[in-house]
Amino acid sequence: MNKAKQDRYDRAYLRMAASWAKLSHCKRKQVGAIIVKDDMIISDGYNGAPSGFDNCCEDENGNTHWYVLHAEANAILKVAKSTNNCKGATLYLTLSPCKDCSKLILQAGINRLVYIRGYKDDSGISFLKSSGIEVVQIENALDEE
Repeated sequence: MNKAKQDRYDRAYLRMAASWAKLSHCKRKQVGAIIVKDDMIISDGYNGAPSGFDNCCEDENGNTHWYVLHAEANAILKVAKSTNNCKGATLYLTLSPCKDCSKLILQAGINRLVYIRGYKDDSGISFLKSSGIEVVQIENALDEE
């Protein structure tokens, strides 16, 4: 795929991830994820509590509950429950991954990450880059074309 076409698709998938993020019940941060493989969306996710738990992500002090799943973890776990796999896929995220999620991304076989905003701790991004995963940031992905 040529660079201009790839950029157009990357921006479209990031806009979809941003729409998906709005489904999150978390107050502090709403994060969305889309996983694309062979030009098809194979999974999606947003940050939130596990199935069967109350949708509230924060305690009375505004701290995130320890059991809240990140958007990329939810998307990867959804693939694990399907007949698909992430080998060779691209992950689109509205916020770059934390170091724990970066391990999941690598282990799942995802080979490309495209994200909008950087997380406060960039060790996850550094880990992915050092592991040979292509990492692309498009900060203005939500701007109108």
